[in-house]
Amino acid sequence: MNLCDIKTIKQTMAMFSLNFRKEFGQNFLTDNMTVEDIADNCCDNPSSTILEIGPGIGALTCQLCERYDKVVAVEIDRTLIPILAETLEEYDNIKVLNEDFMKLDLKSFIKENYGDTPVSVCANLPYYITTPIIMKLLEESRVDGKSMFTSLTVMVQKEVADRLCATEKDSEYGAITASLNYYGKVKKLFTVAPGNFLPAPSVTSAVIRIELYESNPYTVKSEKMLFDTISGAFAQRRKTMLNSLASSMSFVSKERIGQIINEIGFDSNIRGEKLSISDFCALADKLYEEKTK
Repeated sequence: MNLCDIKTIKQTMAMFSLNFRKEFGQNFLTDNMTVEDIADNCCDNPSSTILEIGPGIGALTCQLCERYDKVVAVEIDRTLIPILAETLEEYDNIKVLNEDFMKLDLKSFIKENYGDTPVSVCANLPYYITTPIIMKLLEESRVDGKSMFTSLTVMVQKEVADRLCATEKDSEYGAITASLNYYGKVKKLFTVAPGNFLPAPSVTSAVIRIELYESNPYTVKSEKMLFDTISGAFAQRRKTMLNSLASSMSFVSKERIGQIINEIGFDSNIRGEKLSISDFCALADKLYEEKTK
């Protein structure tokens, strides 16, 4: 069964009396080459275990099952579970769970389904919840400062991909970019035109891969302060970083924030989008020192 064939997708949905559900951001891929490319780029090791978020009717899931030792797929739409039981029946290395990924206790979920085996994530993410899912994967999977995931390969809106892959020299660079750079390296793999989906979205998509650090090269005195600093620096993008931080850092004077910005090598009129993650780490450490005096 070709699960990327438009006729097959429509027939399969009709067989189960189902329609595409906008509330779940359902856009199924209709291009076999794209699906195969995503599966190929998901992981470098065939013996890897995979977490797929949002398998839909199983087009990408089938390719993952053929390439890797074990796949666990989490699908929020209970009406798709019977379809997946049929489209994936030939594979014995797949487990499908009808769960809301955002409500999972991620550490318990990983331990229960993968044990201590490293996990790679693969997902065609709904546009409306892209950032929350990525940040949950990054923030909630860490044990002793190390992620339980090796990499995240995800399909997102191209505009989001540009933001996630930006550097401090790019206009797209923002709080999520800086935060993401703390966890790993991001690379845009390829774009996917709207015509490769059913129903077709109104925007171009892109596949990115986030290679998570096995050993984080950045050390900070407080991760909470780091992310508060990043958030504060971009909270008011039209203002300088000094003014933006002064509005959110009530424990330290605006004058002292300006001095700290100077101390890490920048003019106090600089904006947050000019700082690398390394710069933010230095800034956060000094602010943490002020807070804990």
